[in-house]
Amino acid sequence: MHDNEVVAVGPGPLAFDDVVRVARYAAPIRLTDDAIAEMAASRGRIEELAEADTPAYGVSTGFGALATRHIDPSLRAQLQRSLVRSHAAGSGPEVETEVVRAMMLLRLRTLATGHTGVRPATARVLESLLNARLTPVVHEYGSLGCSGDLAPLAHVALTVMGEGVVRDAEGRLRPAAEALKECGVEPVELAAKEGLALINGTDGMLGMLVLALHDLSRLLTTADISAAMSVEALLGTDYVFAADLQALRPHPGQALAAANMRTLLAGSGVMASHRDGSCTRVQDAYSLRCAPQVAGAARDTLAHASAVAAREIASAVDNPVVLADGRVESNGNFHGAPVAYVLDFLAIAVADLASIAERRTDRMLDVARSHGLPAFLADDPGVDSGHMIAQYTQAAIVSELKRLAVPASVDSIPSSAMQEDHVSMGWSAGRKLRRAVDGLTRVLAIELLTAARALDLRAPYAPAPGTGAVVAALRESVAGPGQDRFLAPEIEAVVRLVGSGAVVAAAESAAGPLG
Repeated sequence: MHDNEVVAVGPGPLAFDDVVRVARYAAPIRLTDDAIAEMAASRGRIEELAEADTPAYGVSTGFGALATRHIDPSLRAQLQRSLVRSHAAGSGPEVETEVVRAMMLLRLRTLATGHTGVRPATARVLESLLNARLTPVVHEYGSLGCSGDLAPLAHVALTVMGEGVVRDAEGRLRPAAEALKECGVEPVELAAKEGLALINGTDGMLGMLVLALHDLSRLLTTADISAAMSVEALLGTDYVFAADLQALRPHPGQALAAANMRTLLAGSGVMASHRDGSCTRVQDAYSLRCAPQVAGAARDTLAHASAVAAREIASAVDNPVVLADGRVESNGNFHGAPVAYVLDFLAIAVADLASIAERRTDRMLDVARSHGLPAFLADDPGVDSGHMIAQYTQAAIVSELKRLAVPASVDSIPSSAMQEDHVSMGWSAGRKLRRAVDGLTRVLAIELLTAARALDLRAPYAPAPGTGAVVAALRESVAGPGQDRFLAPEIEAVVRLVGSGAVVAAAESAAGPLG
């Protein structure tokens, strides 16, 4: 995914991986010839309407609640400039570069369908900005998710006009005009309808969704790994993960999570050590026994969200749109509800996945429930505190994740003099999901760090090959059990291993492919 293979942007949908490659790794892009042809054809229809006496929304009228005013041809260039400048009204912290790049790419893909009526030359500026790694400064607040992500996209459109502020390829804050000139990018004077076409889409929330889907796919596998390590370290049983038991409740995500855990725990010396009839426990706690059910539900939620994202990435969201027969029609496709809902659904799944991981971590630290492990996994309990406060950090994050799981999409606040009287809040749902994904990464990292220490303390019994490989991978960055050390850098080291995919790679190197 880190290669520099060119991503072709045409009228059809983009692959999720291509969005991530462009957004996160600055892969170059190229507008296809058929995209240029589609844009040129639809532009002709827009220019016909611009010259007609009959008002056409977005072409020769004002916008939103001001749509009743017919704009004189001499004022239409000013109309486009005014639209973009006034809508570039965001506030607050800067949005991450990868989100802005994803938004730019997805907007360009919609332009490439030919349904928005922009000139090819205008689309070429977006293409050039992405390839030059010039990223418009977009702010946290401003989008209600209907009519699309107006304010964030307007900050991008401002750069297309050569105005506003950008981050250059080195991350420096620069006036857009200066940075564009240095990179040989010629800004455009927007023509009829082009300002509206650049800002009227769900591309910001969709970009955040695609990035989250990519990250959560890896984190769900990581959650199966950390759960398996905790079950093993707590002398639990893997019998409950048997395929025939799981098949009694045929949720696909559950089956996959249980299969992963069986694979990871196969050949465990730790588990073999308590299969001699000495174990008197009848059942493990829910946080161990029900791990596939919770992780499976999260997987099925991810599958649903992926299906919604795939449909949205194949859409041409604008208002009005140019249809294949030449008609230019108003519509409501810019409403972000479909994307907003699944962003919220994922935040709920993330919070619950983190919650069960924190419960497993806490069990390993409590002498009443850890089955022979030292208190808090400390070297000398009382003198040393071990992982006591690492679990506090987990608990604080889980509490935050519960707040972030409160849906944004159930809210609405009317705007534009009640013309836009029901909005999706999809952008807000995307912003909080990004924080939630980061929180889950950290919670799983702390469970992995704790479970690895617990498994080391089960010596001389050896962990399974799969879980043992993860312990070994962590030990390259973090020392094993011993006296208390500065713990924050160790947590961050494991956070990096989780984020890079190194934890999954280590497990698979010994246990084979995981789902």
